[in-house]
Amino acid sequence: MTGPADRGRPDGSLQEVLVSRVSRRMSVPLLLVLVAVAGIGLYLFQPWKAFTNTSVNEELPTASAPEVKDRPQMKDHAGMKGTGGGSSKTSTSPKDLAEGRFVTHEHDTSGTARTVRLSDGGQVLRLEDLKTSEGPDVRVYLSARDADAAKAGLGDGAVALGKLKGNLGNQNYTVPAGTDLRKFRSAVIWCERFSVSFGAADLVPVSG
Repeated sequence: MTGPADRGRPDGSLQEVLVSRVSRRMSVPLLLVLVAVAGIGLYLFQPWKAFTNTSVNEELPTASAPEVKDRPQMKDHAGMKGTGGGSSKTSTSPKDLAEGRFVTHEHDTSGTARTVRLSDGGQVLRLEDLKTSEGPDVRVYLSARDADAAKAGLGDGAVALGKLKGNLGNQNYTVPAGTDLRKFRSAVIWCERFSVSFGAADLVPVSG
């Protein structure tokens, strides 16, 4: 029999219903939090890039010095028109300034880095046979530090050349006009999001 003290007390099934309702109310906000955390984690780490590759194969750019305009026409002694010289165009081959091989920092990295002066005076950093990892917000820098020291940070005065075009292949990065390449000792593959170096190459001046 049920005594007076038992009246009004929820039986087992009612308790289960109440617990279920409370659990549902708690689980919805918790689920939203978990989804948000997972989304942030995917955005930051982009784990799928550990299983993907992007290949880029660019030729070394060529350029020519500005074309020299035709000289004014002149009359010869016979009154015939002649020229003081025709159109001329001079060009020189690109010249290697410095080069070095990549060493591994946070990710396996190999290949060669070269700084090159083009025939029109422009300068590029060229990466050849590059092999590294894909990652979030990976960029290419010139650093005044040598390759080993760049593992701890880019240092003062580093120059950004742009986002890494691909983790495999041959690619060119334009050096800003007026940059004195003699001040820089290494090329660095740098993950901007996590401030880590994937790898770096010492830029050793090419003799001659």
